[in-house]
Amino acid sequence: MNTEKKQKKPSRQQVFTLLVEVGRKEGDGLPKGATGAALVCYASGVDEAEAVRETVAILKQADLAPLEISGYGTLEERLAEGHDIPEEEQALMARALEENSVIVAQMTPFYDEARG
Repeated sequence: MNTEKKQKKPSRQQVFTLLVEVGRKEGDGLPKGATGAALVCYASGVDEAEAVRETVAILKQADLAPLEISGYGTLEERLAEGHDIPEEEQALMARALEENSVIVAQMTPFYDEARG
């Protein structure tokens, strides 16, 4: 057995900020009367495509119906673009990387403006 393989390779994982629009689906847990929602997610992946695939898979497992996903890049890319990213968000991104997971940081329900 090669003992050199036991050394941990540096992770190629990065965390991407994704905005996911979801529609309604039975059992989705969205508030009554909502037509859908926007979710801000921090997802780890070796590239944005992998982060998107993982996010879609996890949201589907949670009985959500992803419709559209917009990518906003990595923490470094967002900082380079001048985004102001609070420490709380950076902590969630670090957690997503450490756990190799998808974290839903915020959910904003949509409501039909014409109702009522």
